[in-house]
Amino acid sequence: MRTLLFGILLMLAVAPVKANEFHVILNGKAIHLSKGNFNEKNYGLGFEYDFSPKNNWITFINGSAFKDSNNNTSNYLGGGMKRRFQLENNPKGWHADVGWIAFLMTRMDYKNDKPFPGILPVASIGKQWFALNATFIPSVSPKHKNLFFFQVMIRVAEF
Repeated sequence: MRTLLFGILLMLAVAPVKANEFHVILNGKAIHLSKGNFNEKNYGLGFEYDFSPKNNWITFINGSAFKDSNNNTSNYLGGGMKRRFQLENNPKGWHADVGWIAFLMTRMDYKNDKPFPGILPVASIGKQWFALNATFIPSVSPKHKNLFFFQVMIRVAEF
């Protein structure tokens, strides 16, 4: 766990000091890849703070609270990097991002709500002010199933 925290702090230390964008995240949907009685309306609220892009790479911090697959509140805080691919010649036009996030998370049904580390792939597609984020979450135990998790990200400030 110390290694994960050190990695996040190191990543933030080498990121540009000036922030580029602040986003509000609306959590909303999970799609479980196996049958079961799961909550797939994972409503919640979060944020993403994107640092200035460097060579199409964006360093970010991200955190959120949401209702998990068992209707319990889950929280996470982490940071990562994503590669931006412009889908139009206009920098304000459509883009796709692909990357990863390392995080600390709490879940009532996993490790008794104590923080645990994780790392997941992230992808998004959007425009300058709006994006649809997605991640794949693999099964971490027999009671936790593979799923896709979706969020809507809305830019609220640019620096």
